[in-house]
Amino acid sequence: MNKNTYRVLSSLPGILLLCIALLLLLSACGGPAVSQEQVVQVTVTINPNFQSQLTPVPSPPAYRCGAWSSNNAPGPNVTIQIYARLTKNIVGVQGATATAVVHFQSGDVTLDAHPVSDSGGYVVFTLPLQGRQPASIPATVDITFNNFPGGTVHCTQAFFTPQ
Repeated sequence: MNKNTYRVLSSLPGILLLCIALLLLLSACGGPAVSQEQVVQVTVTINPNFQSQLTPVPSPPAYRCGAWSSNNAPGPNVTIQIYARLTKNIVGVQGATATAVVHFQSGDVTLDAHPVSDSGGYVVFTLPLQGRQPASIPATVDITFNNFPGGTVHCTQAFFTPQ
């Protein structure tokens, strides 16, 4: 054996001892291999007064109205009727004045008649279409009732689509 080989072999037990010591030191620094966390059981308590804190549901408005057309798919040059009804607590309101505005694609048209609601709360507007709305393009009509104790009410829109 030459001197260099003897030196390497003689220092081998020291190196092995150093590696083992280092390995033991590293394994001692680590935490436990398996850890189990404690599960905390939470109890939920609901205050019995919870439901009394809810916001009350609003009551429906006293006055309501709706509008509809006599024909939802008229020809482009026919005359149709636009109906509307005003109610108070589901009973028709008599004597209210109604106005109507038709929303054509080319612009708005106010209908000249200002009918007054009958004993059932109904009004009728006559609407000659005169080709003012293109085929397959919907048009809407706004109806507003006024001059009654409830003030002013805007109806749901009536609509039609010329065919």
